[in-house]
Amino acid sequence: MWNRTKVSELLEVDYPIIQGPFGGRFSTAKLISTVSNLGGMGSFGLNAYQPDEIIKVNDEIKKRTAKPYALNLWVPLKNDPIKSFTPTDFEAVQRPFLPLFEKENLEPPKEISTTAPDYDEQLAAVIKSRPPVASFIFGLPEAEVIKELKKGGSKIIGTATTVEEAEFIEAGGADLVVATGNAAGGHRAAFLEPNAKSFLETNKLLPKVIEKVSIPVIAAGGITTSNDIKKMFALGASGVQLGTVFLATGESGAPQHHKKRLFSETGYTTTLTKVFTGRYGRVIQSKFVDDHIKTEVAPYPLQSSFLAHLRKKYLERGDMDLMAYWAGQPTSKLKFTKASELFSSLVRDLDD
Repeated sequence: MWNRTKVSELLEVDYPIIQGPFGGRFSTAKLISTVSNLGGMGSFGLNAYQPDEIIKVNDEIKKRTAKPYALNLWVPLKNDPIKSFTPTDFEAVQRPFLPLFEKENLEPPKEISTTAPDYDEQLAAVIKSRPPVASFIFGLPEAEVIKELKKGGSKIIGTATTVEEAEFIEAGGADLVVATGNAAGGHRAAFLEPNAKSFLETNKLLPKVIEKVSIPVIAAGGITTSNDIKKMFALGASGVQLGTVFLATGESGAPQHHKKRLFSETGYTTTLTKVFTGRYGRVIQSKFVDDHIKTEVAPYPLQSSFLAHLRKKYLERGDMDLMAYWAGQPTSKLKFTKASELFSSLVRDLDD
């Protein structure tokens, strides 16, 4: 049986199909529970959530499902460029965007700051929540935290964009690792090497990771159809993680204008850019992205704060060019608007 793998056994799910966690506030308890109740595993992205909200999210998921699910956090980068970012740097990076502010009669921010949740407090909330699975991107928490999570009954999943990162994750105590290729939507999860070294395609990264680690490997990045899943299993994956196809469904928290772009009749092309947040991420290509493909920007999350008022102005008048439409590079047009239909179709095709 295709669905009996190390991933399905370790996570105690019927099918080794994981709905990938979303950044921002695009995850919902409804989506996560739908996937988990159907025998896969839903994942809730918590990077934008305050500690008290994390507790509420976990409680809501538990009301909807008794099956395994994951809570996902972003780990702060060890050498985060925000630590050395100065007011002089800000003056330089804002300059290319000033004409856009002037055109909209908006005063550009004199300084930028972030109100991002405190990571340590988020982590404490996840430990308190005792989810069946705790997953992480941009690295792993310290060993004592991993030990505490496991003591509470959580399995640990890390995310790697290179072989070295996969080895780091295994050494750090993770039970499973996601090998995410460069076609994956949203932020690149690189944390050890410069992003340029993390741009391997999934079908090239996956075998390299499998060769070097002993923990089960989950393939991610550019997986749209059951045929894509079959290819990943043929390469040795023990499970797969799909993001964009679930982001497009009615159960996700993505805004309607985002979902509309994902279902474009003409399809869409994606590209990697730092222009929206200060970290590389894969988005739907646009004129704004093309115009600033080589522009130096503020580090994450300051770049997002810098563009916030401008982005709000564009959205109010229905100009979507400045919107960050996070998306993986699809292998075919998306067609499912319901998560239950998407998941059931994948399983049905894989059973044949």
